[in-house]
Amino acid sequence: MAQINHPKASPFSEVEQEVGLSKITVKYSRPATKGRKIFGGLVPFGRIWRVGANESTKIKVDSDMKVIGNTLPKGTYALYAFPEKEFWQVVFHTNTEHWGDGRKNYNPKEDLFRISVMPQELPYHQENFLITFDSITHNTANMKLIWANTMATVPFEVDTHDQMKKEIVKQLAENPTAQTYYEAARYLQEQGVDYTIALDYLNKALELGGDTYYSHRVKSLVEEKLGDYGSAVKSAEKSLKIADSLGKDEFVRMNQKNIDAWKQLVKQK
Repeated sequence: MAQINHPKASPFSEVEQEVGLSKITVKYSRPATKGRKIFGGLVPFGRIWRVGANESTKIKVDSDMKVIGNTLPKGTYALYAFPEKEFWQVVFHTNTEHWGDGRKNYNPKEDLFRISVMPQELPYHQENFLITFDSITHNTANMKLIWANTMATVPFEVDTHDQMKKEIVKQLAENPTAQTYYEAARYLQEQGVDYTIALDYLNKALELGGDTYYSHRVKSLVEEKLGDYGSAVKSAEKSLKIADSLGKDEFVRMNQKNIDAWKQLVKQK
């Protein structure tokens, strides 16, 4: 029998979020409030909820992560919740074959783990259920479940620094270019770690690739952190000169600001 393809009341959506070198992907449907009371009404307190509509919501992580101290191994999971007025239990469930919330087929023994989060009342109305990410760093991201005037936040952590250390070792062992050394150094500088190693990488980058405003810029920031303000000034001056010749006004201003500050520190020594 032929079926008419019609628009869904709760349209499908997919959100992907990079966290450092990792990625979180959520596939879900977005029901609307349509004037209804949602939590404690359409979604009863204490009852399993599929965190959306239609099929169960699926969440995929492409590397191992942590969620409030719980290990979330690389893989795909069904995401459920048990909302209460004062707190929610959010469930990462290993059985992804159930339709919706699984009804009588849902088995708590197949939960990977549950976490408790405190719902927050919002000063605005969210008509369609929304899953989004915020407070994103190289190592963390908050997944926000938002509907009506309620938001629950699920924090994720990933050890990007460990991944980056392995990636740097791998890339430097193969056929490193000036850009390879620069990117490795810039990462260490941004993370505020291993400044001596970063300086060595930058010297390699300059040796292989010649003078660039960005390599001298990062070199100046690393030398400043190592307390070598005189060298930091010289590197910043080189960066400023090259940036000025290329019309990179922003780098001219940033370097000049640092030069003025670091010259004062040189005088104080």
